[in-house]
Amino acid sequence: MRIGKITLRKLMRALKSRDEGGALVETALTAPVLAVLILGSVEFARVAYAAIEVTNAARSGVSYGAQSGLTASDTAGITWAATHDGVNVPGMSVTGVSLAYICSDGSASTGAPSDCPNSHIEETVTVQTQVRMNPLVHVPGLPATYTLYGSAVQKCMQ
Repeated sequence: MRIGKITLRKLMRALKSRDEGGALVETALTAPVLAVLILGSVEFARVAYAAIEVTNAARSGVSYGAQSGLTASDTAGITWAATHDGVNVPGMSVTGVSLAYICSDGSASTGAPSDCPNSHIEETVTVQTQVRMNPLVHVPGLPATYTLYGSAVQKCMQ
């Protein structure tokens, strides 16, 4: 019986001093936290990339429209340029294309060549884009969709 107690004591001492399972427990506790951090980073990167693409698409449309007076009134061409610049973001759309005219001396203009006899006509082209994104994983308390907006304005002389 005494031999059994000594063996049991040795066994208990041996179990107390071993650390082989500690790394496995630490890994099991930290793996979910690491997975959430990686998933959050991926989602943040997706939204940031889409926001940059939506803004760049609006800039592309404005750049096309600001080439000349003819291209400024070509809303189909402006829309095409913006849409084809943002092809990497599915569902992106051009929500608005607008033109505004003013004389360089500050007087009002309708865009007619005779409106500004002593100055130049300044034409302002504005393009607005948007896209709706669904998150990879829906988290309660956060929106189910994100709407990202892009806008660009450029002034050109006629």
